[in-house]
Amino acid sequence: MDSEGEKYRFYSRRAALLAGAQGLLVTALAGRMYYLGVVESSEYKTLADENRLSLRLLAPDRGEILDRSGRELATNRRDYRVFLVPEQAKNVAKTLHSLGRIITLSESDQRRVERQIARQRSFLPVTVAENLDWDTFARVNVASPSLPGVQSGMGNTRLYPDGPLLSHVVGYVGAVTEEEVGNDPVLELPGFKTGKSGLERAFESRLRGEAGSSRVEVNAYGRVIREVQRQEGRPGENMVLTLDIALQKYAAERLGEESAAAIVMDVHNGELLAMASTPAYDPNQFNFGISRENWEALVRDPRKPLVNKCVAGQYPPGSTFKMIVALAGLEAGLIDPETEHYCSGRHRFGDRTFHCWRPQGHGNLGLVDAIARSCDIYFYKIAIEIGIDRISEMARQFGLGSAYGLEIPGEARGLVPSKEWKMALDGVPWQAGETLVLGIGQGALLASPVQLAVMTSRIANGGRAVIPRIVHTVGQDIAPQQTAAPLMRVSDDNMAVVRRGMEKVLEEKGTAYLSRLRGEGISMAGKTGTSQVRRISKAERDTRVLKTKERPWQERDHAVFVGYGPIENPKYAVSILVEHGGGGSTVAAPIARDILRRTLELDPSANPPVRPADLLRQRVAAL
Repeated sequence: MDSEGEKYRFYSRRAALLAGAQGLLVTALAGRMYYLGVVESSEYKTLADENRLSLRLLAPDRGEILDRSGRELATNRRDYRVFLVPEQAKNVAKTLHSLGRIITLSESDQRRVERQIARQRSFLPVTVAENLDWDTFARVNVASPSLPGVQSGMGNTRLYPDGPLLSHVVGYVGAVTEEEVGNDPVLELPGFKTGKSGLERAFESRLRGEAGSSRVEVNAYGRVIREVQRQEGRPGENMVLTLDIALQKYAAERLGEESAAAIVMDVHNGELLAMASTPAYDPNQFNFGISRENWEALVRDPRKPLVNKCVAGQYPPGSTFKMIVALAGLEAGLIDPETEHYCSGRHRFGDRTFHCWRPQGHGNLGLVDAIARSCDIYFYKIAIEIGIDRISEMARQFGLGSAYGLEIPGEARGLVPSKEWKMALDGVPWQAGETLVLGIGQGALLASPVQLAVMTSRIANGGRAVIPRIVHTVGQDIAPQQTAAPLMRVSDDNMAVVRRGMEKVLEEKGTAYLSRLRGEGISMAGKTGTSQVRRISKAERDTRVLKTKERPWQERDHAVFVGYGPIENPKYAVSILVEHGGGGSTVAAPIARDILRRTLELDPSANPPVRPADLLRQRVAAL
């Protein structure tokens, strides 16, 4: 009996202890549930939402680039894309292999995707393919449940409607490089592109805009169920250029297959109305993905289609520089319009003989006729008398040797040599023979086609220091326009003398007589130039094989022409350079005549560039 009682008490204590432990456990669990469900409810609700909701950045629409009339030069179009989220894909290689049955994926495409996966965070989507057609895009969407980590989407891609026509000015966009990303999450967005060349690069920060955001509900597989919240970003600012696309198109067509540059400039406000560099490249290739073969073809092409010859090309200006030499002499009082020199076709200086382009010579000439007939001997003689210092100073006043801040990458300053430059270059004093050669625009002197257009504009407008500009408006901001201040030390009378010489270039006995504008109620003044690319041997000169097409292309002279019109009230200046084209009078002058005629017919400066706000109102009204 006692044993039975003791046994009962023993089991009763054990049951009590067990019940107490259970009670403590239940109390702890209840307390924990209360803590999690009530005290920390807001925090865990947020965590649950974060697992259910996904915040995604929205790429902003890139600002458009427009010509002066509002026509699109760089715009955006709808783009169908496929992405891959590495952390959601069970096997990236297998997923890509399965996806390759629906869309075309080359080995290089797969390597690109693998490289991008390796360099960025695993939860970020990687672009697998873009610019898909609707049928392919639809097939990817149908198959996506069996393709873990694959997402499809729509966005905007850059489009250049005129292809190569403005590639050197507008530039192109391309994929973001690893060095560019930095701490900007927008640059990590799949398919996002940044400006790589031209104005696209120079104005990247203003064309890009600001990203928006989208909060979407996703399932356990990361598939989007619905969009919960959306905040639109700010699109990039639109840009209006001073260029006229119709004139640009005509200028490029007129240059044809030549390796050449053509500039049309308003002589009063500096607006560049055409800036054509040929050959060019298609910027859409860079946006959609250029092949290695096409890239290597562009790089190897001796005509350098990737180079904007208008601003980056540097060439001896040849005889187009003779107006500067004349002005330097007139301003110094060392020559006047009646100053004559005899041209026999050759000139002995030191132990060398220098020749005129016309072997039989020109006879006695005054300054105006020396410009009109482009007599080399005349300018050899006066250059020595004037001296390098005066010539260099005058060249700089007319815009040579300067960069104008056109916002186009690659703008070259050219070169106006001087005594100081020569000494700093090789420690050798300037030689008189170098001044003689400089007198006809050869030697170390270098200028770009846009610099020659500026020089011509300043002559045509009576000596106002006009500055070229190509960007008119960005957003609501009108690009600043520098005041064209009067040039120092250039009298109206001396300017008139030089302009008269340029008028006679297209009159009887002038070097561009055959390229004059005939009976059309319009007029033109100009100056031919032939830019020598190498020293000509005596044998070549004796056989007169100087400009013929029998010579290798890269050994032929550059053809140059500058001009303005109309003569009575100048409005537009043109500058033409044809690489290895031969003679300026036979090759460049006819091109300049046709382009100037077309410019006067269109008269683009009569219609000022549109404002983006006005253009937006027009588009809304059209809807």
